[in-house]
Amino acid sequence: MIFKQHLFFMLYSACGLVIKEAATKNKVKGSQGQVPITQNVTVVEGGTANMTCRVDFNDNTSLQWSNPAQQTLFFGDKKALRDNRIELVHASWKELTISIHEVTLSDEGQYTCSLFTMPVKTSKAYLTVLGVPEKPEITGFTKPALEGDHVTLTCTTSGSKPAADIRWFRNEMEIPGTTEVNATGRSFTVRSTLELQVDRSEDGVAYTCSVDHVALLTAPQQVTEVLEVQYAPRVEILNSLIFPQEGQYFKLECDSRGNPLPAPVLWTKDGGELPDVDRMIVEGRELIIMSLNKTDNGTYRCEASNSLGTDIAEYKLFVYAKDLPGATTDPNALAQHGPDHALIGGVVAVVVFITLCFIIVLGRYLARHKGTYLTNEAKGAEDAPDADTAIINAEGNHAHAEEKKEYFQEAARNVVHLKSENLGFANNYALREEYVKCINVLNVNHM
Repeated sequence: MIFKQHLFFMLYSACGLVIKEAATKNKVKGSQGQVPITQNVTVVEGGTANMTCRVDFNDNTSLQWSNPAQQTLFFGDKKALRDNRIELVHASWKELTISIHEVTLSDEGQYTCSLFTMPVKTSKAYLTVLGVPEKPEITGFTKPALEGDHVTLTCTTSGSKPAADIRWFRNEMEIPGTTEVNATGRSFTVRSTLELQVDRSEDGVAYTCSVDHVALLTAPQQVTEVLEVQYAPRVEILNSLIFPQEGQYFKLECDSRGNPLPAPVLWTKDGGELPDVDRMIVEGRELIIMSLNKTDNGTYRCEASNSLGTDIAEYKLFVYAKDLPGATTDPNALAQHGPDHALIGGVVAVVVFITLCFIIVLGRYLARHKGTYLTNEAKGAEDAPDADTAIINAEGNHAHAEEKKEYFQEAARNVVHLKSENLGFANNYALREEYVKCINVLNVNHM
C-alpha cells in the first residue's frame, strides 16, 4: 500500500513538472510575440496619412494610437479624440489602423502605438508632412524698360517644406540667379533674383521661373514673363537689283525696327521730294520705280522715327545702260545687301598670284643676263692691257676691232690738228669725252 502511494506521488510530480514547463514556454513565446510594429509615413500637405500598428501574437490585449502631444486618438476601436479628420480604418487584436485626412504641417511629429501588456510595450512612427510650394510670382515688370536700363527680376514662392529650388530660364536656356531662403513657421519662403542690363536684343525675351520640389509629383510649377524694351529706330535699305538697268522694275525696302514701332517712313531723293510720283510709288516701307532711266540716278534716303529718336539710311542709285549683260528685269529679285565678297576675294587672289609669277620670271631673266654680261666682261679682260680695251674686247666683235682702232686713230689726228679758234668748242662735254677716248686708244697702240 505504501509503495503504491509512493508511485502515485512520483507520477503526479512528473506531470506537474511537464505542465509547468509547457506553461513557461507558452508564456515566453507570447511575451516575445507581443511587440507592436509600426512604420514611418510621409505625406503631402492636404493628403491622407494611414497609420498602422501590428503585433504577431496578442492574448486579447488592447492596442492604442497617440499623437505627438500624447493625446490618445484610438483605444482599440474606440475613438478618444474629437477630430473629424481622424477615422478608424481597421481594428483587431493584431492590428490597429487609423487615417488622418487633410493633413497639415502641424500634424507632423512622432506618433506612438502602445500594447497594454505588463509592462506596456510601445513602437514609434514618425509622420513627415511635405509643404507644397505656392505658385511662384515674378516681380520687376511694372513698366517697359528703356534700352540701357538696369532691371532686377525677382521670383518668390512660399509654403515649401523642405525649401524649394528655383531655376531661371531665358527662353529655353537656363541661367543662374541669386537665391535666398527664409523660414516662416514650419515652412520656407524662397526668393531668387536676376540682374539685367537690357538692350534691344532683350525685347520680347521670355524669362521663366521654375520651382522644383519633392511634393510636386507631376511637374514643376512655372511662371513666365516677357520682357519689353523700348528703343530708338534702326534703319537699313534693301535693294532688289545688283546692277539696275534702264527700263527695269526696281524696288527699295526701308527695313526699320524700333519700339514703339516707327511711324510710316519718309522717302526723299537728293535731299528733296521724289521727283516723279507717277513712276516712283511709295507702298508702306517700299519705294518702287516702275521703269528706270538715267534721271533716277542719285541718293535716296529713308527716315524713320518714334518717340525715342530718329534714324536714316541712304542708298546711291546708278542706272546702267540697257545693254548691260547680266542685268535682270525680275521685280521679285531678292534683295542684295552688298558686293559678293567671295568673288572679290577670288579676283584679288588671282591678281596676286599673277604678280608673283611675273616677279619670279623677271628675276630669273635679270639674273641670267647679268651672268652673261659678267662672263663677257671677264673674257674681254683676260688679254686687255687696260679697262677700255677690255670693254672693247667684251663686245664680242673681234672681227671689227681693227676698224674701231682706225676710227679712233683718225679721230685723234683730227683732234690734235684743231686750230686755236676751234679750241673753245672743245669745251663741249661730248667733244672732251671723245678726245679722252682717242688719247687712250693712241696710248694703247703705241704700247
